[in-house]
Amino acid sequence: MIFIHGLSGSGHWWKRNLPAFTPHFAVYVVELVGYGNAHRQRSLGVQADARMIAAWLEQADLTKAALIGHSLGGQIATRVVALVPGRIHELVLACSTGLLRGNLVQLALKLPRAGVSGRLSFLPRILADSARAGLPNLWRTGQSLLLDDVTELLALMQVKTLVIWGGRDVLVPASLGRQLAQAIPGARFYEIPRAGHVVMVDAPEEFNRTVLDFLSAGG
Repeated sequence: MIFIHGLSGSGHWWKRNLPAFTPHFAVYVVELVGYGNAHRQRSLGVQADARMIAAWLEQADLTKAALIGHSLGGQIATRVVALVPGRIHELVLACSTGLLRGNLVQLALKLPRAGVSGRLSFLPRILADSARAGLPNLWRTGQSLLLDDVTELLALMQVKTLVIWGGRDVLVPASLGRQLAQAIPGARFYEIPRAGHVVMVDAPEEFNRTVLDFLSAGG
């Protein structure tokens, strides 16, 4: 099981989820270049991040992997599936970008509202990880996120997929999540009404239970 965080994130964003999965899976937590412990490096962008993760999967010879991506991490995960489809058995897209459009200024204006729509106690972590990554990395990655379009990949995906969303997500609205699920053959959409953009932090118990049920289900 491989976890990929979103823009301004780090491995810490999965702290409330890992205990539910580590008893059942070999778990890997990816920290993107420019973020988390790799914050001193220049961020790569969506497609370069996907190529690096795909190359790691091949080098480590990982197969039948469950790939879980949040926000930007979901967009990257979608491209990883396209690059090495035979290595991914399940895909979980949590409040994923990929269909999001607009510009960085518009996105930034939504951040204060997004901050109060989720778990307030998580705000210090968001601010700390954003500051550690730095504005240049956030800007480069944000531009890459908005310019990258995964639409043409979705109909070709042949991987069991769960699209899970927070109903109070103001950064990437749930309507985009429904579009995403409709575009991926056989994908399931699940909404957690009281959660915001960082759905796995806002409602960890329901998120964990839903993902585990999805992974254990046949088909």
